[in-house]
Amino acid sequence: MYDLPAIRKDFPLLEEFIYLDNAATTQTPVPAVKAMEEYFYKYAANHGRGAHRLARMTTDKYEDARETIASFLNTDVTGTVFTRNATESINMVAYGLQWHPGDHVIVSIVEHHSNLLPWLRLRDHGVEVTVVQANEEGVVAPEQIDLALKDNTRLVAVNHVTNVFGSIQDVRKITRIGHKNGAQVLIDASQSAGHMPLNIKELGMDFLVTPGHKGLLGPQGTGVLCLRDPDSIEPMYLGGGMVSSVSIDSYQIEASPARFEAGTPNIPGVIGLGRAVEYVRDTGIEDIEKHETILAKKAASLLAEIPQVQVYGPQNRAGVVSFNVRGMNPHDVAIILDQTRKICVRSGYHCAMPAIQSVGLKGTVRASFALYNTMEEVEALVETVSDIATLVA
Repeated sequence: MYDLPAIRKDFPLLEEFIYLDNAATTQTPVPAVKAMEEYFYKYAANHGRGAHRLARMTTDKYEDARETIASFLNTDVTGTVFTRNATESINMVAYGLQWHPGDHVIVSIVEHHSNLLPWLRLRDHGVEVTVVQANEEGVVAPEQIDLALKDNTRLVAVNHVTNVFGSIQDVRKITRIGHKNGAQVLIDASQSAGHMPLNIKELGMDFLVTPGHKGLLGPQGTGVLCLRDPDSIEPMYLGGGMVSSVSIDSYQIEASPARFEAGTPNIPGVIGLGRAVEYVRDTGIEDIEKHETILAKKAASLLAEIPQVQVYGPQNRAGVVSFNVRGMNPHDVAIILDQTRKICVRSGYHCAMPAIQSVGLKGTVRASFALYNTMEEVEALVETVSDIATLVA
């Protein structure tokens, strides 16, 4: 049984605010915060460095988190790399692949800037980049990917769920199409990991990236890069902790994942992320997906009934609902929601300017849902937006 009241007790901020900005960052549950607190107060030391008991305990807790996350996503521990965020993960792939003039990359128009800019910059190195279009609901047809493929296509990079429209891409089919033509596939799971089941081995993509601070409920400054073949990319950073031997003439790099984690990592953040993922796992990812989908569909349906409101995205959506009140700037709507009812939403381009401009907009208001949101909060949002809409009716 989905025990929503019990879940909400683990997120104290919800006692005061209606928090609907989960596509930007989620709240972190008390057990994860306590896990980080325990690190600082009971065994704080460095990871992988030192033979004393605190160093060993720190290393064990850090690696326990890696095993938890790899198991949750059904991928290999050796290919599960900790990063600062999804942006860094994507850049590690963009820098780590060995590019040649004439190589070809495919991305979509509805990507977050983090899964667009690293590929566009490759044009400076002679790499051809094709940006495929989506329909007006933000859905990328796999057939569009297929049509864009060339003999020299090295990589296809698409999101699983758009952060603007909440549209869900058919990443299984896109991966299959890319592999059929010899291309590697990167999936940005920033809006799907922790919100819906993900099985990396079953889906088969070469790279999957996700931040820790969104659906996985972890702290900011954490991210995950999952590699099907860790030897397919070179490390972006060199330094301590990722080498087995060094001389003034040569150095020997460690195997994955250590080879990709140079320097002291965000140890408390990773430990907190591991505990947060346990929280998601124990709550039940299928139940979370069902709960969030019901809220998002209800919000979209009720908002669309307001004459002055335009809702964007498909009916079959994840927990993201973008909309506008005709005649009002999205930022003004967001400010009124905050000041009148303490409803926290996102407004603007959502770090996806080409996506929003592709449907002729200059920004939207975005409500996005997590496992702890309620139908009463949806009703409060709709009621307040309806009141705002009367101002311009």
